[in-house]
Amino acid sequence: MDGAAIAGLGMTELGRVYGRSPRRLAADAVRLAAADAGLSPGDLDGLLVSHGTGGSPGIELAETLGLRDLRLLSQVNAFGATAGAMVSHAAMAVLSGSATAVACVFADAPLTPERSAGSAYGRDAREWYGFGGMTAALGLRSVTSFYALAARRHMSRYGTTSEQLGAIAVATRAWAAGNPRAQLRDPITIEDHQNSRWVSEPLHLLDCCLVSNGAIAVIVTSADRARDLARPPVHVWGWGQGHPGHRRERGSEFGLATGAAASGAAALKMAGITVADVDVCELYDCYTYTVLVSLEDYGFCGKGEGGAFAASGALGPGGTLPTNTGGGQLSAYYMWGMTPLSEAVIQARGDGGERQAPSSDVILVSGNGGILDHHSTLIVSPHPKGA
Repeated sequence: MDGAAIAGLGMTELGRVYGRSPRRLAADAVRLAAADAGLSPGDLDGLLVSHGTGGSPGIELAETLGLRDLRLLSQVNAFGATAGAMVSHAAMAVLSGSATAVACVFADAPLTPERSAGSAYGRDAREWYGFGGMTAALGLRSVTSFYALAARRHMSRYGTTSEQLGAIAVATRAWAAGNPRAQLRDPITIEDHQNSRWVSEPLHLLDCCLVSNGAIAVIVTSADRARDLARPPVHVWGWGQGHPGHRRERGSEFGLATGAAASGAAALKMAGITVADVDVCELYDCYTYTVLVSLEDYGFCGKGEGGAFAASGALGPGGTLPTNTGGGQLSAYYMWGMTPLSEAVIQARGDGGERQAPSSDVILVSGNGGILDHHSTLIVSPHPKGA
């Protein structure tokens, strides 16, 4: 056996998709992924389910799919880093012989017709009690508030500007124009970014990701088996995780460094490459800031140089480092770590159409979870490792 590979990709409708529960969406995505690989659900002997599908998602989804005698069944939760973690667990299971074909799936349906996207992940004020109530009293009442704090820390230390964050939003939207699945495809300018309303300073609306309903699944199997299946295999060269445990207090590295440093180094070492070998980046972009700090921690630019790197035009179409080529979570769809992973599979297969990167031999995929608490990295390629 010469490694693990992603053999199938399944994507439901994404965005304002109503009328289906997360479990039903997840089942649809797994069926689509199996069919994409030329398999039936009955060929699967492993199922990894990301947090978000509700209830007891693993066993309930297995029942919905009619799966029996599974050799691997688990729920995985590292928030936005979950997709990368699931693929690495699935790869290890395949390589060890613990399973032969593992479905990894994320599904969510926070949007409803009667509620705004902004309220989809809102918390009831009655939940704020104890010490958490003190931070709420200071205005830190949402995930966006904490990421705004991280972005402000980076700005204060390195001189990063809002316009530099805006360059990331503009580049990502330019890629989205070539993605028929993207929720937002109209071009934007730095001026549009600067004029969009504040969500939590220094983050504008166009610094923040979308909210989407839908599901995405991938099938992981051995590279040997994948070569004989319906679609070209996407080989998994390396993986890594990083969980820095930074406290949000004075003197910590919160906002300045992330788990991308550790997880990226581990994945690159396993793959036997350096960042200079990477053709395409698919980075977790819940906010423009996370793209910037991830680029720095992976080593694509120096610490504190991410803003200037983004402003140079390197990330957009025609740039030196095509990044988030499908529009990412900022413009395409928000499916946690499955957003960058799905686009990596599309690029590796050469299925990008108008948005296909000039070269996609080596693709780096990132996932970020919590408030910079978790990070996962995958290195994938259309070629077998070492070929």
